[in-house]
Amino acid sequence: MEKKVQQYYKLKGKQKEIEKELAELRQDILDYCAQKGEADSEIGAYRVKLVAQNRKEYDDDKLYQTLSDPEVWRLLSRADPAKIASLTKLNILQEDKLAHTYTLKTVTLLQVDKR
Repeated sequence: MEKKVQQYYKLKGKQKEIEKELAELRQDILDYCAQKGEADSEIGAYRVKLVAQNRKEYDDDKLYQTLSDPEVWRLLSRADPAKIASLTKLNILQEDKLAHTYTLKTVTLLQVDKR
């Protein structure tokens, strides 16, 4: 078991290193695309595509004040965007009543595919 724990520890360290390197490479690619003013380009044998995505970041206090039914708040327990979207689709929550409870955050997704 000690060997498994040791191997786990080593792999977690490698994982952190890889995640750090990926973050640096991602930022370099984003910077390159920003300088070129392109969201879709061919670089060597790879196609790089930047996709802007809006995400809602809810304010727990505003959301709690907006929800008139404490039972609905218990279903959420915290502002979980996926749960809120599901409750909105089920018509349990009304999107127009929630409009002041979140801010939109634009996130750039990076897709790299080999041609």
